[in-house]
Amino acid sequence: MSEPETSGTPPGQPRPVRLRDALLRARIEAADRTGVVVDLRDAEVARLEILNDALDPLFAQVPDKIDLFDRGISQGDTPRLWIDVVAHIVMGRDKRMYRFVQDTRFGRIVLAESHDTAVIVDAVTDYVARRMIERERAMVVPSEPKTEAAPPPRRSRLWPFVFGFVLGAAALFGVAVLAALRSW
Repeated sequence: MSEPETSGTPPGQPRPVRLRDALLRARIEAADRTGVVVDLRDAEVARLEILNDALDPLFAQVPDKIDLFDRGISQGDTPRLWIDVVAHIVMGRDKRMYRFVQDTRFGRIVLAESHDTAVIVDAVTDYVARRMIERERAMVVPSEPKTEAAPPPRRSRLWPFVFGFVLGAAALFGVAVLAALRSW
């Protein structure tokens, strides 16, 4: 069969083995040997968990104040590794190919597709960087140059005075005429 797991380590030093990794490898091997649908689904979830672990260093670098990304595996009819609200990773039809897709208002687009985890990690890294730049641009409000309001045109103050004077004189003349008519 195969050699023990500790064959590559120096004698006397135990090799650090994570039980979780061993379980994931065992699930993948079991799914490769059998054609049972449940095992295939478990293999999909296991592969997505492996990819999720590979993405940990990337998301450790994202600042805590940026809350764009909500990474997690959804366990449904089709298991998905969600990166954010609109982007996720699903397994291809052969259950070994990763497919990184984004939902847009025009439909779903494939951002990357590969059997290799590193290729998908690179695609997710590019996607995360683009989303962070979009967020920065959306958060910055460009300052518009402040234009001083032009003062209203200065009108001559002579014409309102003349108009008021003429109107007042006409009113006084009218009052005088009325007074003279009453006294007769």
